Amino acid sequence: MNTIEAIHSRRSIKHFDASHSMTAEEVDKILSLAVLSPTAYNIQNWRFVVLDDADLRRKIREASWDQAQVTDASLFIVLCADLNAWEKEPGRYWVNAPKEVREFMLPSIDNYYRGKEQVQRDEAMRSCGLVAQTMMLAAKALGYDSCPMDGFDFEKVAQLIHLPDDHVIAMFVAIGKGTKEPWPRPGQLSLNDVVLKNVFEQ
Repeated sequence: MNTIEAIHSRRSIKHFDASHSMTAEEVDKILSLAVLSPTAYNIQNWRFVVLDDADLRRKIREASWDQAQVTDASLFIVLCADLNAWEKEPGRYWVNAPKEVREFMLPSIDNYYRGKEQVQRDEAMRSCGLVAQTMMLAAKALGYDSCPMDGFDFEKVAQLIHLPDDHVIAMFVAIGKGTKEPWPRPGQLSLNDVVLKNVFEQ
């Protein structure tokens, strides 16, 4: 499936075949493609908590308004971000770059993020949004359905996965074999409604 077909056919699926298992190779393929997603300064601040413990999934389902995708998806990921990735051995993000690039980028990273908690959090959410879409399109290309999810008790889930204090949860991503056709798209806005030329009208 090409990229345009994957974009057209990707929908948020709520019902998955709980008996279906993905191969380790399929999971690795999706995650390996996901980490090619862009991040500012290449800090790669996303962290993927892949839940394969059935009991833990049941507990997280309880904390997620009993949404069935939590337990029924073949691959279930709590998508998190490290707010302090920018300062954790930042040299590794540019290890293969020319020396002059490294010498420019590393101080720039520090200057951009240090002491700016809102910037750190905003960057985390941007990065997680990008990587989630990459995951879902990769899954679709492999013949799988997906669903980005919120609708859960963030604090409870954080406790269940032992989330470090300097991390945040952005969303869940559920991937598997859908068992029901999605509704027709319920109401797509036209480009005239969402595209602005240069400025907003006054």
